[in-house]
Amino acid sequence: MAFPIQRLRRLRQHEGFRRMVRETRLSPDDLIYPLFVVEGQNRREEIASMPGQFRLSVDLLVKEASEIEALGIPGIILFGIPDRKDAKGTAGYDPNGIVQRAVKAVKDHVPGLMVVTDVCIDEYTDHGHCGVVKDGRILNDETLDCLRAMALTHAQAGADMVAPSDMMDGRVAAIRGELDQAGFTELPIMAYAAKFASCFYAPFRDAAGSSPQFGDRQSYQMDSANRREALREIALDVEEGADIIMVKPALPYLDIIAAARSQILLPVAAYQVSGEYSMIKAAAKAGWLDESRAMMESLLSIKRAGADLILTYFAKDAARLLH
Repeated sequence: MAFPIQRLRRLRQHEGFRRMVRETRLSPDDLIYPLFVVEGQNRREEIASMPGQFRLSVDLLVKEASEIEALGIPGIILFGIPDRKDAKGTAGYDPNGIVQRAVKAVKDHVPGLMVVTDVCIDEYTDHGHCGVVKDGRILNDETLDCLRAMALTHAQAGADMVAPSDMMDGRVAAIRGELDQAGFTELPIMAYAAKFASCFYAPFRDAAGSSPQFGDRQSYQMDSANRREALREIALDVEEGADIIMVKPALPYLDIIAAARSQILLPVAAYQVSGEYSMIKAAAKAGWLDESRAMMESLLSIKRAGADLILTYFAKDAARLLH
């Protein structure tokens, strides 16, 4: 009986061989950990829809930042939850706002940890949308003024990178111009370039209290069906001065990550969003799958698709396994 000369199982028989020929590798260096910051002191509120994730006051956030740095994770991204909200999200660009104070505190106490800030007003508006609203419409150009102001106050507070997530047209160029004019020419922008209108954001909106009070976000976030349009969005953000582009969510859009990686030379980030995290957590709690294996397999798939950086709520758990 003839057997094939090529036997691919030969290099699968031993762990040593599997390690030697492994094509995709994860490292703590690949990870960015999202954190939610709230007003007050000694506040640590678990997020019901995101088991293991918390809303933290600034003092506890600093302690968390120290632990994150010790695990070898190079950076965090901050999302602010203010005590007051209004139609234009003014608390988001208050120089003494919650994120601005959190940035200063982290950079004072954990200076080696890179601090990225989310630039979007949805967490700060009473209507929950990512832009200024007039007669039920989300206004693009008027929103850019809010984003310029927010990015500038984040830079002045000491942020290492800003990350606009609003999906308004022209916002990368607007923020780049504002930062450059103010002397922050070296501050990079990580653009949420292809951010899809996704149901997978639901636990995040619960955590941040940012669900729209009317309508939805489909007039500015991307249609899930559109691949070519995603590549146009990415190309525009590159032209406007983005230093890193991001695809969000990650797992349902691995094809977009792979296409972006093949077409641009900039670093590509992907956000493993709250719904992706919570699904694995819920299935593991029910005993339907192994949480650690599912976590690592999902992160590997994002990396294999072409992501250089992964924003994930699993960052701490993954870093512990990777050490």
